[in-house]
Amino acid sequence: MNIHIETKRFILRDIEHEDVNGMFALDSDPEVHQFLGNKPIHTIDEARKTIDVIRQQYIKNGIGRWAIIDKQTNDFVGWSGLKYEEGLRKDFSYYDLGYRLRKKYWGQGIATETAIASINYGFEKLNLKEISAAADVKNVASNKILQKVGLSFIETFKFEDTTCNWYSLTKKDWKELKKNKLD
Repeated sequence: MNIHIETKRFILRDIEHEDVNGMFALDSDPEVHQFLGNKPIHTIDEARKTIDVIRQQYIKNGIGRWAIIDKQTNDFVGWSGLKYEEGLRKDFSYYDLGYRLRKKYWGQGIATETAIASINYGFEKLNLKEISAAADVKNVASNKILQKVGLSFIETFKFEDTTCNWYSLTKKDWKELKKNKLD
């Protein structure tokens, strides 16, 4: 098991094939997919394929989303972290901050906690120059989280038929935030 980060409450580690039931519970929930194109999965096999895609990102790019595991219960909470995104913005590729939680874990500060840890990892361990993210303009919670963890709103853009907000954080700005105790 490849553990990358430990926060106060969670372990962030590579997503493994053993996470298939948790991944299915996450991605089969229509409410989880409300702002993700409304395309929940319907079978365990689809969850396996999702895991395979993520694991391939580890190999190809050296980074990909990580499983969030509750330290007390060992439960699969969802995923968080960075990935190298090559398809969302047509003009450029970038390191994307993202998170997706099972509904029963919403509203507990988990996305914020794991996003901050992921940002720190990206700048400290990967020496990234910039981390970016996108959120559907209607996804109030995700937009609040991205701002709370230090990303700045840059612009809106269209992805397929969805208007999204675009956020970014440079390493220079992150260092300033660290002085002010972001984590």
